[in-house]
Amino acid sequence: MFKDRKEAGELLAQELAEYRDKDAIVYALPRGGVVLGFEIAQFLHAPLDLVIARKIGHPDNPEYAVCAVTEEGEPFCNEGKRAMLDPMWLEREIKKEREEAKRRRETYLKGRKCCSAKNKIAIVVDDGVATGLTLRAALRFLRVKEPKELLVAVPVVPHDLMDVLRAEADEVFVLKDEQMYLGAVGAYYQNFPQVSDKEVIELLQECKFNI
Repeated sequence: MFKDRKEAGELLAQELAEYRDKDAIVYALPRGGVVLGFEIAQFLHAPLDLVIARKIGHPDNPEYAVCAVTEEGEPFCNEGKRAMLDPMWLEREIKKEREEAKRRRETYLKGRKCCSAKNKIAIVVDDGVATGLTLRAALRFLRVKEPKELLVAVPVVPHDLMDVLRAEADEVFVLKDEQMYLGAVGAYYQNFPQVSDKEVIELLQECKFNI
């Protein structure tokens, strides 16, 4: 169990030590992933940016994610579930969540464009993985940006998602590959408070290596 997100980020940073001063960019998924991303970016002497991926919940159970969308590009969906949804409803939700992703980038980064990943080492960071939908959406968003390498760094992943992530990324760095997943990312932390927008903004401003 991790003490908090900061500790998890510090531990992941050590796993990524070979990429220090190696032209990497850390792309964190807000909000929780930004706390880890900050620690990793500081250690690697790398810029810290965001990939904002938004979940779309099932209309009958909003907590159950059926798709994830980023600021641009195709949505990433559970195709089995998608086939049973009203296409018009889904189109509206995709548009709504994409606009929200853009709004959040404006809030967090005041309109700053996503750092170009072309020919860079792109490291995607979150505070854990449950279904993997948002993380996979983020990876596909960055893959088309033509990074030299596309890496994932997360503290905990259900074991049955490891091969899925390896298919999307060039390398996956994980501290806990869980055969018996506890059902929620927060179960792996002693302290797992909500991360505020204010904290995200402060961490992005504090990162010393931003372009």
